[in-house]
Amino acid sequence: MQLSTYLSRLGLRRAAAGAAVLLLACAPLVACSSDSDDNPLGIPTYDPEAMASAEASESAAAAAASASASAAAPTLESLSDQELGYHMVSIPEDLTEAQTKALVDYVAYDQVTWRIWSTGEGIENLPTVATGTYLAHLQEEAELLSSKGERDNPPVRVAITEVSVAEDGTYAEITECNDQTQVTTVDANGNDITDPNRQLRFEVNTVMTPADDGTWLATAETTTSTNECTVE
Repeated sequence: MQLSTYLSRLGLRRAAAGAAVLLLACAPLVACSSDSDDNPLGIPTYDPEAMASAEASESAAAAAASASASAAAPTLESLSDQELGYHMVSIPEDLTEAQTKALVDYVAYDQVTWRIWSTGEGIENLPTVATGTYLAHLQEEAELLSSKGERDNPPVRVAITEVSVAEDGTYAEITECNDQTQVTTVDANGNDITDPNRQLRFEVNTVMTPADDGTWLATAETTTSTNECTVE
């Protein structure tokens, strides 16, 4: 079992509020009724049943909108982190829902480890993206790297080449090409200690297993080739 790719290589809110106010203002009108015999002036009167129906319709619409948003396919932009210098260059097409979930959780893991390697921050997040003895190895190596004070500078470029999920849902495998040809390294004093022999492209295979909450967690990783894969 090998350690992580990185660790092993020493106005919108105001608009939303306005929309909510508008819904609240309109709801009583939908939930009102006017009977010309009992109310000759045509002034709407409160109707509890209509109000309940309006609230149910509004709730269903909100739930549908939320489901639609959560089901949206990930994009290269959403899988990248510009601040970290983590750039997703390509992902496979026509992924199933299960494959998409595994991909998104894998990228979360990949970004956590890259953040540790490049900034020294986020060690406490490792249990949210990895599990088992692999997690223990990651934590041990991360603490060692943090004490040394060395940092890798971005950019790192990533191409996901394959995402597969077992039919019984017990594991998933993700293969990526990880391009670190532009990554430089500094020591704790900020001195450039870049080793050109480390500025390479690595093909990495990661095994993920599901947690109780359905999140995919990294449980093993292997570098399968060096400078053979490409990131276009």
